[in-house]
Amino acid sequence: MPIPNELLRAFTAGRVIPYIGPGVLVLDSKCPLPATPEDLVARLTAKVTVPHKIRGNLTAAAQFIENFKHRKTVSTVMTDVFRVPATSTALHQRLAAMKDLPLIIHAWYDDLSQQALRGRDDWGLVQGVSQAEHYGSWTHYFHNDGSPAQSTDAEHWSTLLYEPLGSVQPASNFLVSDSDFVEVLTEIDIQTPIPARVQELRCDRHILFLGCRFTTQIERTFARQIMKRSADKHWAVLPHQMTRNEARFVAEQGIQPLVMDLSVFTTLFWGGTLAA
Repeated sequence: MPIPNELLRAFTAGRVIPYIGPGVLVLDSKCPLPATPEDLVARLTAKVTVPHKIRGNLTAAAQFIENFKHRKTVSTVMTDVFRVPATSTALHQRLAAMKDLPLIIHAWYDDLSQQALRGRDDWGLVQGVSQAEHYGSWTHYFHNDGSPAQSTDAEHWSTLLYEPLGSVQPASNFLVSDSDFVEVLTEIDIQTPIPARVQELRCDRHILFLGCRFTTQIERTFARQIMKRSADKHWAVLPHQMTRNEARFVAEQGIQPLVMDLSVFTTLFWGGTLAA
């Protein structure tokens, strides 16, 4: 399947927002970090015992740990899992090298996009935070050295890295338990948890989903609400076998599936017209 020329032209013009999911980690066969929610919950439940019936459910397992072991235990275990040394993939590095990308969305808990951007000094980040730990705040801003920033600082950054689920760096912020998502999803329809600068930058831009799936209600809701008031056309690299809910979602949201392996897409995308 060829890369659509419309996507290549829009990307080159800075009109495409990359939306990175956990599946990007499989581009490095030696990456020690969990690349799926199923892998992550297995690592959490290997460290903290939870009831058998929720051992395969990430948000429910995290909620059990929060309820019976304290929220700090959730943060500690998540930090232990994602602070394992790992190297950003070629995809992270290629995106970071493109200074005409005003917004990169990174929807997983690792810090590999941050790592890739550290060769630059013209970027900063904003990430979602848990109401359980930061009641009354939906997001925290950081300069590229990890120090706290203000929302107004984001107006001066060439690239804003948005991490809606939080990240292990710089402050171990994680949206992962049932209650975390209940709080956010209660407000997300009116856009309150989505940073104003992100809302501004997404206007009339396309989204390119990389390493993302839309199999759960949470995945679909975050994608839908972040796409709100953006362009009408988007793209997603997806496998041949989509679930019924995924197929319905991409059709409803104007997302064109690019049915191929992510490694194949990366080679074609950066090895062809875009590189030229």
